[in-house]
Amino acid sequence: MNFKGVLDRIEAGALVGALTLFTALPLIDAVGRPLGGFHIPGSASYLQHLTLWLTFLGGLLAAGRRAHLKLSMTEMWAEGGLRSAATLIGSTVAAAVCAVLARASMSVVEADREMGSVLPIGLPEWVSECVMPAALGLMAVRFILQSSNHLAGKLTALAGVAAAFGLHFFAESAGAWTAPMIGFILLAAILGAPMFVAMGGIALFLFFKDGTPVAAVPAEIYRLIASPTLPAIPLLTACGYILAESKASERLVRFFRAIFGWMPGGVSVLVLSVCVLFTTFTGGSGVTIIALGGLVLPILLKDGYPEGFSIGLVTAAGSLGLLFPPSLPVILYSVVANVPADQLYLAGLVPGLLLVVIVAVYSSIVGFRMRAARQTFSGREALAAFWEAKWELSVPVLVIVLFGTGMTSMVEAAAAACAYSVLIECFIFRDIHVTRGLPTVLLKSATLVGAVLMLLSTAMGLTSYLVDAQIPDLLLAEVQSRIDSPVVFLLALNALLLVLGSVLEIYSGIVILAPLLVPMGLAYGIDPVHLGIIFLANLELGFIFPPVGLNLLLASSRFGKPLTSLYRHVWVFLLIRGAGVLLITYLPQLSTGILRWMGRYP
Repeated sequence: MNFKGVLDRIEAGALVGALTLFTALPLIDAVGRPLGGFHIPGSASYLQHLTLWLTFLGGLLAAGRRAHLKLSMTEMWAEGGLRSAATLIGSTVAAAVCAVLARASMSVVEADREMGSVLPIGLPEWVSECVMPAALGLMAVRFILQSSNHLAGKLTALAGVAAAFGLHFFAESAGAWTAPMIGFILLAAILGAPMFVAMGGIALFLFFKDGTPVAAVPAEIYRLIASPTLPAIPLLTACGYILAESKASERLVRFFRAIFGWMPGGVSVLVLSVCVLFTTFTGGSGVTIIALGGLVLPILLKDGYPEGFSIGLVTAAGSLGLLFPPSLPVILYSVVANVPADQLYLAGLVPGLLLVVIVAVYSSIVGFRMRAARQTFSGREALAAFWEAKWELSVPVLVIVLFGTGMTSMVEAAAAACAYSVLIECFIFRDIHVTRGLPTVLLKSATLVGAVLMLLSTAMGLTSYLVDAQIPDLLLAEVQSRIDSPVVFLLALNALLLVLGSVLEIYSGIVILAPLLVPMGLAYGIDPVHLGIIFLANLELGFIFPPVGLNLLLASSRFGKPLTSLYRHVWVFLLIRGAGVLLITYLPQLSTGILRWMGRYP
């Protein structure tokens, strides 16, 4: 076996082992609490360091699989010199930023080594923290190797890394290059560099030009890892991927067909319901369309629905469900905006149902007009279908009950959901083999986890600089000088989030926009929980907003249709859901009413 194969095996084994421990530690605390308060001493510290490992090993895995979150559309370009040049530029900047981050993170490790902090098992914390420079250094190597198919291209990327380290010789004049350097980094992001590279690169340069040690960026990364809610992200991601890789979709289709098949347009409602549930599990990462497209589209076509409507429904439904537990974007927004996740989940129930219902009503009307096939309701079949799908249907219920009642923390509830999904799919249905299939699924989830947490971590470094430079205050003053009314502000916010949501992938959108827009909303007197629901509902709508909403791109690839035809298929759904988002925006009672009714909000 060559060196790359050995490295890949070590990387995979470390990730699977970390995810296993990551699930076990919160579960032991949750189960031990009612049994005399048994817990593992220092479990919070262990979780923090496991999160650190998952972030950087997952980021390394995502780099190897070219799966980091990107703004680039160069993958859609034809092979040729232009695409090769774009790849070289993007990869060179990515390698340079990762190399500088690796050196900067070494400073953090060295500082913690001098402090002498030790984990409860006796391991010095700095030893665990070495995963930061090691993974970032290996990521730089991977980006260099991916930069070109030719040695000359790889050497050019290596020279770019050397040039980045040589910038410190020109520190005194760095301020004059600010605009060109930021513009070049953003260009690299457009040409293929991951978004975390753009965020980290801009943060590094801004700190550098101000004479602040660039170790401030990895220091922010390490500070973020201490967030008590952050560990829920890897656990819920793994849960969603396990369900998506099993035959859960077939069981859910049978259940929703038994429940809705008798209705006018019942088949379209069942497709909508299955897509919503899967989007809730998988967090709007596009898995819904990829995993379910080949299953549910033929069902619609077989029942006589027009192809355009069918494709439009699957495309639009693939982004509904992001407001329901245990949706990952809600957790991410909670971490970035510092809003309690339990309040966001409760506040999102009515708005989320509103968006689902209005699409279901329209779909039923279409089915009624075209006299789509219907089936006689059978209580026996409904009961049998429910009994078969009860395990998957109970996953969100489990999270709501454990977390909503205060029995467990969000992280413990997420660990329970992850372990429960393994139990269901590996031991009850046996759709996924424990030793041959489960590790592969966990590695897929770790790829997304690494991509999301690397982006979040580096963006927090940039946010730290912006806050220190009082940029949000300056933006707020500028906006307030032009917009006086909260009503007008909310309308402008909707338009901005819709447009940016069609360009930015949702995790990028949350990480980049929330730190800037949340203070503005608060200044206009917008309730922070209500603002979070507005924010997420708009980004959810951006999935199907032309020209390049994520679901449009995925549906175009999955169904072999040009993007322009998808615009025609989704415009009705866009208008319907847009009206729902406006209702959510201007009727805050839809979000905060349930919280006040439950006594969970002032």
